[in-house]
Amino acid sequence: MAKESFNWKSLFINEETESPSETNTPQTPITPQPSEVTKFPNHATQPISSESLSNPFLKEIFEVYDKGFESLNASGFDFFELYKSVVAVGISNPQSYQMAFTMGKTIQPDLSKQFLLEKANFYITEIEKVYSKYDTIGKTKKTDLENNLTKEKYNLSKSIEELNTKILQLQNELETKKAEFQKIDSGNIEQFSEIKLKMEANDLAKHKIIDSINTVVTGINQYL
Repeated sequence: MAKESFNWKSLFINEETESPSETNTPQTPITPQPSEVTKFPNHATQPISSESLSNPFLKEIFEVYDKGFESLNASGFDFFELYKSVVAVGISNPQSYQMAFTMGKTIQPDLSKQFLLEKANFYITEIEKVYSKYDTIGKTKKTDLENNLTKEKYNLSKSIEELNTKILQLQNELETKKAEFQKIDSGNIEQFSEIKLKMEANDLAKHKIIDSINTVVTGINQYL
């Protein structure tokens, strides 16, 4: 009889990603029956039909639990055999219980109701242990995923906020440059005007002095 809860691959951890400490952990052996599965499978043996159940994992996990239930069964007739017989004949049929019990007595004469109930409690306890273990794993992974998503969202939100700030700064800088561009002509009109007037004055002054000199040169040629 198995003393510890049956063991099976995690429903949440892929076999490829298990750590060495997990894969090398020795397991308590269970006395096998020739025609029975002696451990939980890594996955369900039958593919899941898309039309079978609304939850695509339900059929697979049902099979995992069924085979785990079988792995707990020891030699002789106990609750497991009675359970299988009752389910096969009709779980709500009172006669199925009597028939299964009578069959069990022929195999194990000292079979009793108390023994069957004790064994039923054993199976329930072991299944609850496995459920509790993997329920904890599932909740932990769900929490880890939620925390990772929260962290990722926070980082992305922060990056978006920083980019928005940079965009606003660039927009302000763009508007400033546009304003400077528009002012560049008007801001230099006075300088352009001053330069223009000075160039005109330069032309007039040159012409005036040259004309004056030329007048004197003409007088020299004429009167001397």
